Amino acid sequence: MIDQIVHIDQEFFLAINQGLSNPIFDWLLPILRNPYTWAPLYLFLVIFFIKTYGKTGILIVVMTLATFGASDAVSSHLIKKSIKRVRPCNDIVFKQEVNIRVRCGSGFSFTSSHATNHFALAFFWIVLFRRKWKHAMWLCITWATLISISQIYVGVHYPFDILCGAILGILIGLAMGYIFKKIKPEFFNPVIAK
Repeated sequence: MIDQIVHIDQEFFLAINQGLSNPIFDWLLPILRNPYTWAPLYLFLVIFFIKTYGKTGILIVVMTLATFGASDAVSSHLIKKSIKRVRPCNDIVFKQEVNIRVRCGSGFSFTSSHATNHFALAFFWIVLFRRKWKHAMWLCITWATLISISQIYVGVHYPFDILCGAILGILIGLAMGYIFKKIKPEFFNPVIAK
């Protein structure tokens, strides 16, 4: 059963890593997965949250950092170090079939921390803002999905790593959103007190 799942996972990996190969993706997807690409957005959001929501904005920033910290700790430290799945680009047998487009890294593959962290942030922000901004949901999901799929394309994660990381991130993001609702229920009222 596990061998079958691994085989299917590898087939899906190759369909993305090799099957979608083209010069535009070769240029764009390594950029999308790079944290420095998104640094200006993160800085803008910190400033925007604080400027728009005052003290509540500071809490949003703190909870955003806590969401990231929780998702990264669970994915990188608990799951990866327990499962110890080798990355496709480090697999002695399989890596000959992999188009490696970035530095492979020495860490383990399951779950993808990129997927876990970005889906956690996306769903935390969806809980907070989906009623305030009509495009919040699809923007957040598209952003997290592009970053996650790029991990497969560049050769550092299998699709199953991404899928499980996304599910884990969604659960953490929703849980942190629930905690925020408990701490600051008035934020979800039509009129917000700063």
